[in-house]
Amino acid sequence: MEDRFAKALRQTAALMDTKLDQLLPVNKGLEKDLHEAMRYAVLAGGKRLRAFLVIQSADLFDVSRDYSVRVAAALEILHTYSLIHDDLPCMDDDDLRRGLPTVHKKFDETLAVLAGDALQALAFEILAHPETHPSGSVRASLVHRLALASGGHGMVGGQTMDIYADPDEISLSTITRLQQLKTGALIQYSCEAGAILGHAAPAQITALKAYAHDLGLAFQIADDILDAEGESDEMGKATRKDADAGKATFVSLMGLEKAKIHAKMLADQAISHLSLFNSNADLLRDAAIFTVERKK
Repeated sequence: MEDRFAKALRQTAALMDTKLDQLLPVNKGLEKDLHEAMRYAVLAGGKRLRAFLVIQSADLFDVSRDYSVRVAAALEILHTYSLIHDDLPCMDDDDLRRGLPTVHKKFDETLAVLAGDALQALAFEILAHPETHPSGSVRASLVHRLALASGGHGMVGGQTMDIYADPDEISLSTITRLQQLKTGALIQYSCEAGAILGHAAPAQITALKAYAHDLGLAFQIADDILDAEGESDEMGKATRKDADAGKATFVSLMGLEKAKIHAKMLADQAISHLSLFNSNADLLRDAAIFTVERKK
């Protein structure tokens, strides 16, 4: 029997597919190849965990789903842009993503770059649109915080560290900061966005940020563990690439068993930050457990 969290995550994925289909451009005109590549990448599936976190965080404050689903869609679109660019030959050079050919393999490298560029712009267009929230200040805050989370002091900064850092000089504190930026910044935004939509009190914002901070690190450690232990046909992407490339990861620095223990500790810690929300945050607690127990 499907458990509560699995059902909620599946419902979120279905909700996202419908909303994303509505928000993405339709293949027509001279730019139809661009639109096809954008739709191919975004509608290829995925866990939609970031979208789930936006919606569940907003639900804590009784925010209309009309608003939170649009923010969740914008975040999924921006996340997809980052995956397209990460997969390019000049970065991670991956052939598979979510069990399908990556965008530069399905189309070509130029269209992959352009599709990523267009998706990034579309994400901010959605957030700035009046349908996302009637308050201009709320929309401005959503745009501002996502720009910080995704730019040079967030995701892109972490990706830069990941590409150019010398593996022999990376310490555990360095890899922690790298992943807080590369992966954790967008996960933290997921929860922060719900708080922004809900006009949350300072203590509530602090609690959600602390939850997302620990969740983001646990998620990345779990990713490193799956890269070391998982199979590509189950994961939908290449595995063991980090080890083959000699990259420093939580697993390479801590060892597999210690990495598993640390990920579980972070998940437990994330859950502890949600105490002031009582049972209303149970699905967020489930998300922390899922993060370290997932198989792909």
